[in-house]
Amino acid sequence: MSSRLSALRYRDFRFLVGGTTASALGNAITPIALAFAVLDLGGSASELGLVVAAFALAEVVTALFGGVLGDRLPRKLMMEGSAAGSAVTQLVIATSLVAGFATIPMLGVVGALNGCLAALSQPSSRAMTRLTVPPEELASAVSIRPLLQTSASTVGYTLGGVLVAVVGSGWAIGVDALTFAIAACCYSRMRVEQTLPTGPRTSILADLGDGAREVLAHAWLWLLIGQAMLYHLFYGGAQTVLGPILIGGEIGRSAWGLALGTLMAGFVVGGLLCLRWRPRRGLLIGTVLLSLTALFPLAMALSDHLWVILVGAFLHGFGLQVFDVFWDLSIQQNVAPDKLARVYSFDIVGSFVARPVGLALTGPIALAVGFREWMLVVGCIMGASALLALTSSEVRHLTRDPVGSAATDRVPA
Repeated sequence: MSSRLSALRYRDFRFLVGGTTASALGNAITPIALAFAVLDLGGSASELGLVVAAFALAEVVTALFGGVLGDRLPRKLMMEGSAAGSAVTQLVIATSLVAGFATIPMLGVVGALNGCLAALSQPSSRAMTRLTVPPEELASAVSIRPLLQTSASTVGYTLGGVLVAVVGSGWAIGVDALTFAIAACCYSRMRVEQTLPTGPRTSILADLGDGAREVLAHAWLWLLIGQAMLYHLFYGGAQTVLGPILIGGEIGRSAWGLALGTLMAGFVVGGLLCLRWRPRRGLLIGTVLLSLTALFPLAMALSDHLWVILVGAFLHGFGLQVFDVFWDLSIQQNVAPDKLARVYSFDIVGSFVARPVGLALTGPIALAVGFREWMLVVGCIMGASALLALTSSEVRHLTRDPVGSAATDRVPA
């Protein structure tokens, strides 16, 4: 087996990526199925937005607690419980739709519960990687995991549309329930050893304070979390609200679907590159390539030629995926093991907390200033914020540990 895929030799890592890949497949199906389920129940675009927002808000609010629990309790247990709980809640939604007793408020409430379950496990899931491979294989593991998840999501988006058209939204969400059950089974098979804190138990707020201090101790960490907040604040609405209107309305709906497919292709190519390319200053390279994300909104703002938009979409996905891999590796190698889940929870919350605001404000602002004009502003802010992060010497000079990690976590043979 290629050394670039060498992390797959480890049983626990195979079960970890098996579970996360199965979940990624199902999670790509559900948004498509849920959207049509709400519309089939007579819901409006605003009601659909509220159902989606319920999930997003619950996820953000709960993520910090998920980080604390992920450093206090066995991360394997957190992941198993979350996957099993999500399988049950998705089965409830699927059954209600198939049996015909679903309501829009019900979908919103169960969706919020799903958001809580997802948030409780996400920090543990991301911190689990270095418990499943030895330090020298960490770079391989960090590259493989997002590549498999992105590939599964790409398949899931296509499969979701087919399932909704052929068997309906309820059965499509039932497939998501099955993928969560598969994930729970995979996680239950892992045999990881995690060093848990000993001594007197501190309060949740005290633990959160320790996590915040760990984030603030690394300028590269808090600076790029801030950049991610700006990215999601501006780009979330640009893609979800303005993209379908500009491209779908002026070029065609199929063109917008092709643009999103090309975006995902950029992710996959970026992931494949990271299997073989591991620069010493990965965070510097990743941040430079992160500025390429500006090209997609800029292309939509400045051109009505489909090929220009597709190039922008591809480079957006490519740059973001390379950055994500090197960003994750930097966190894995430079954050204290006993604070890793909490740091990931601050990363999740800091990145996504402003997204609902952006989704709500994009429409009114774009109507006031013009769709293309606002898309141009979005692109400039995305590119400038990434390049601004390069003014930090820590971002420029942070180097990859050639061995893998100084972590003290033990990995079973």
